[in-house]
Amino acid sequence: MAGNGGSGIGLFDLADKRLAWIDQRQQLLSQNIANADTPGWQAKDLTPFAATLAKTAPAGLTVTNPLHLVGSQGGALAPDPKARPEERAPDGNAVAIDAELTKVAQTNDTHALVVNLYQTYLGMFRTALDR
Repeated sequence: MAGNGGSGIGLFDLADKRLAWIDQRQQLLSQNIANADTPGWQAKDLTPFAATLAKTAPAGLTVTNPLHLVGSQGGALAPDPKARPEERAPDGNAVAIDAELTKVAQTNDTHALVVNLYQTYLGMFRTALDR
């Protein structure tokens, strides 16, 4: 799928970026699980995809009609006041297996969704091209 990176079709480029992010996240999460018994290991995760994408997006939106609403450039979420502080084992390990497995499952579901969308749009293009 990485071969479509220069296709100029935004949807495929976005899908490629999302799949690369998913791959990196699964690698980090698997390292966390593998080191669940390593003294002092700190669980790692990637910056959420939306935040990563926002860093690479153009600085502002172009208003092409005076009736369009101007969007905000914010988008950063405030810290969750209900979030529990990170728990640690007596040896300093901060990996919670249940939380890591939940993240792995969510990332796997996201991967399946992105691949399904990618295949669906390829099917639409094949239909439109009568192939």
